[in-house]
Amino acid sequence: MGIVSAVPDAEKAVVPGTLRAAVVVLGLEVLGLLAAVAVVIFKIITGDPDSLGRALLDAGWAAGGALVLGLCGWNLLRLKAAARAPALVLQILCVPVGYSLAFQASRPEYGGPILILALTTIYLLLTPQTREALGR
Repeated sequence: MGIVSAVPDAEKAVVPGTLRAAVVVLGLEVLGLLAAVAVVIFKIITGDPDSLGRALLDAGWAAGGALVLGLCGWNLLRLKAAARAPALVLQILCVPVGYSLAFQASRPEYGGPILILALTTIYLLLTPQTREALGR
């Protein structure tokens, strides 16, 4: 006798394209944060940082951010609605950072991608298809 699924195939949830796209953008952000960690560690090893503790803390914050965004993306793919709020909060926090870097610090090569990715993710997480898939 076989095992019968409690959820019929017709009722199994499908991840919409907008949510998949949001997870891809989150993945790009995770890769960017991991690259930042690698650069900071490389500079610690090859150079003489002003403050070793601050450099390690920067690397730790970037690694922690990558972990949180990665977990959010993983849980969003599993259609866990609770993962959307932390992902949105982190994206909203990235908007002023990206803006400051791009326009006030005259570093558009850093701030531009942060700003574009954050605004794209916010949009994708707030589309009707994504909200419906996450049950909100």
